[in-house]
Amino acid sequence: MIGAALRRAHAVRAEIEAVDGLHVDGRSDYVGPGLATDFDPLPVVIDLTGLAMSGYRAADWLREHHDVNVHLADHRRISTQLTHADDASTTGALLTALRDLAAHADDLRPAPEVAVPTPCELRMEQCCLPRDAYFGSVEDIPPDRAEGRVAAEMITPYPPGIPAVLPGEVLRQPVLDYLCTGVKAGMNLPDAANPGLHTVRVLIEEAGAD
Repeated sequence: MIGAALRRAHAVRAEIEAVDGLHVDGRSDYVGPGLATDFDPLPVVIDLTGLAMSGYRAADWLREHHDVNVHLADHRRISTQLTHADDASTTGALLTALRDLAAHADDLRPAPEVAVPTPCELRMEQCCLPRDAYFGSVEDIPPDRAEGRVAAEMITPYPPGIPAVLPGEVLRQPVLDYLCTGVKAGMNLPDAANPGLHTVRVLIEEAGAD
């Protein structure tokens, strides 16, 4: 059963890659020095950069027009998940939907811009223990006033489900810009105090503090 699923996954990957504007992330994208040591082909991650559309819009379109629910979506990718239970009927429906998506790319452009920080910009100074920030005296303020303030909440874009902000970190503009532009594009923030990011929860600054 697993062998058949793997063979099917390789065939589906090749057919998706053949669609103009679609790129299927593969072994070369993840396996190598400092990266993963092996690759699972059953999660099929599809990069939509060549179609100039966002994964959020693509996911909504596929659901509305083909009743296809992608596994995950972000600002430039969608992810589908194959298993041993898939067969020609399910993979055929997926391929039909993706080809139709590419044919309707003009309807879904332009992709909303998301200000993705560099890896270095994603790292913020931890100035106090997470528990001290989370359980401290807090207030909710607009994001445009949050730079330099100490976060009192966790903010996690999903996907990938990795926190961009942790309690106790000093908020910096590149991360705030990333989250704000991401929400406007369709990003999901499941753990934020305000999922729409109209406000950010921060520690109340003590009088006279720098």
